[in-house]
Amino acid sequence: MTTLYGISNCDTVKKARKWLEQENISYQFHDFRKDGFDQALLENFLTTLGWEELLNKRSTSFRNLDDSIKQNLSEQTAKEAMLAEPTLIKRPVLVTDSVKQVGFKADQYATLFK
Repeated sequence: MTTLYGISNCDTVKKARKWLEQENISYQFHDFRKDGFDQALLENFLTTLGWEELLNKRSTSFRNLDDSIKQNLSEQTAKEAMLAEPTLIKRPVLVTDSVKQVGFKADQYATLFK
């Protein structure tokens, strides 16, 4: 089963969803805000992706973090911040039976779903 994680109003998530639908790829969408986000899901992402790849340092949410958190960033502080504010996670997170991938690029998705 393919699951796409993110938030529904994210432009990159919209592009990924549109691509999947145009390619007739069956998937389930999990909205962090509507469907929830918890430590178990975060740990699942982190086991494969790592916190540095998952944390979106270019986001408005990251820029709005307290400077003490940004200056002392570690795996633990990043986890706590992402749990408190899931919009800190790069989107979308695509999970298939064998792959977890962050972000959307049509050519990468095309290779993945060949």
